Amino acid sequence: MEFAALIAISLLIGALILLVAVAVGKPKGETSQKIEQKEDTAVEQNGDKAAPSKKQKQQQRPRKEKTQQHTFTHPLLASSLKSHSGNVTCLDFSSNGKYLASCADDRTVRIWSTKDFLERDHRCLRANVELDHATFVRFSPDSRAFITWLANAETIRVFKMTKKEDGSFSFKAAPEDFPVRHKGIVINIGIAETGKFIMTASSDTTILIWDLKGEVLASITTNQMTNSYAAISPCGRFVASCGFTPDVKVWEVCFGKSGEFKEVARAFDLKGHSAGVHSFSFSNDSRRMVTVSKDGTWKLWDTDVEYKKQQDPYLLRTAPCQASEGSRIALSPDARVAAISNGCGVAMYSTATGALEEDFPAVHSEEITDLRFDVNSRFLVCSGDRAIRVFHNTPGYRAAIQDMQAMLKKATNEGMRQRLEAQIQEAQSALDNVCATSKN
Repeated sequence: MEFAALIAISLLIGALILLVAVAVGKPKGETSQKIEQKEDTAVEQNGDKAAPSKKQKQQQRPRKEKTQQHTFTHPLLASSLKSHSGNVTCLDFSSNGKYLASCADDRTVRIWSTKDFLERDHRCLRANVELDHATFVRFSPDSRAFITWLANAETIRVFKMTKKEDGSFSFKAAPEDFPVRHKGIVINIGIAETGKFIMTASSDTTILIWDLKGEVLASITTNQMTNSYAAISPCGRFVASCGFTPDVKVWEVCFGKSGEFKEVARAFDLKGHSAGVHSFSFSNDSRRMVTVSKDGTWKLWDTDVEYKKQQDPYLLRTAPCQASEGSRIALSPDARVAAISNGCGVAMYSTATGALEEDFPAVHSEEITDLRFDVNSRFLVCSGDRAIRVFHNTPGYRAAIQDMQAMLKKATNEGMRQRLEAQIQEAQSALDNVCATSKN
């Protein structure tokens, strides 16, 4: 009996201890639960106004994900220039063919050596654009300076290039920028190869002709509702524009014998498209032009005409193409190849036949901003994201060989035959090297 009583007492004591523990623990749990409920209610009622805990801050802190560079490969891709940290907006080759200039929204202008295009490493020199960034860049005719269009200041800034003893350059901005004159968004700038004037064009149908000191010599109203593109011809005589209307208008910028500015006179028009023209391009001697339009075609024109006698340019070829708003067209300096951008891709066409020669889809991750051939017609370069793509111009090599073979058949002079045979062999060797490298 005593043993049973002892067990009963032990059970009673255990039950009492358990009750005490529950009684003490329950308020604490309820209080904790109420606090959590209040915090949740506060977050729901105040949204972002409720201050998150330190742990929540750590969990909510966004991760900085590094933007991946767009990858692109193709057998004809000679190289990709990748030093810019922002999107490249404009490209320009120096007239001596030695350099390529590029500008981007990373506040820099880069100067690349064209002889390094086929090398593994692509070194470049950097010019900083202080407190702004450039949307356009153009070399001076002597390749010793370049001009930029400033995105925020909306004006031109001139940079002089000084060559150092080691062969590199230093860059110095001019003390003053050009005065602000445009009211619309500037769509292109240029320097005449003659060194006599600078052109700037805006989307509001205005083109300004400047002297090199920043004085406006003339203002042109294109009457095209909107300008989509404008440029100076490589010979430095003409300024042309295209836009909403289905034509390209060309003016001659006239100077006197002593170099003084005289006038801007209408030269000729390119008429034949059935819709607005996206862009155009000149050959190196300005005797040929190409245009690309919303009507889904590109055209080749003979502009070597006596326009002062009212002679119109001749339409040489019309061919279908894929084009979209913002498409650019580039004509190789020798006028044998036309390249057209469509969104993120590029296509190359023969000007002799109009046939599609090469197609490069998805070259960039964003819409192509610039497209041009080097001065020797060896390469086609384009920009669209942070990279600059450099392609071998194999259609140009093939077209050159075909032209020289046709000339060889007609040649009667032995000296001319030997020169043509040597040039054909040289061009074929260059093409074979490109093809062999592409296969590897």
